[in-house]
Amino acid sequence: MAVGRGSAVVAIVLVLCLVLPCDMVDAATFTVGGASGWAFNAVGWPKGKRFKAGDVLVFNYSPSAHNVVAVNKAGYNGCTTPRGSKVYQTGKDQIKLVKGANYFLCNFPGHCQSGMKIAVTAT
Repeated sequence: MAVGRGSAVVAIVLVLCLVLPCDMVDAATFTVGGASGWAFNAVGWPKGKRFKAGDVLVFNYSPSAHNVVAVNKAGYNGCTTPRGSKVYQTGKDQIKLVKGANYFLCNFPGHCQSGMKIAVTAT
């Protein structure tokens, strides 16, 4: 009798795994800037890539030289850090994309203006 119940539990778990949406199964991980990491002129890095909500961007950089700030469109366009923006500074930041537009920049003086910013649209 215990064997039958165990098989039923396994079957139910398998069915739930197939039926329920699972963001983590489909999520991809992208290293921003590739082997060069998060650096100047990163602005073109997203070109030709397809992103989905739940994908993870990995920002590798020296925390004494750069940071990553999640900003809104105005912050991105103006290279400014709006009040309440999330600042990342570990040098190995992993940021999950939300559906729609996602904007990131380095707010060290002059870095954003030198192309250290990216805009990513996740479907």
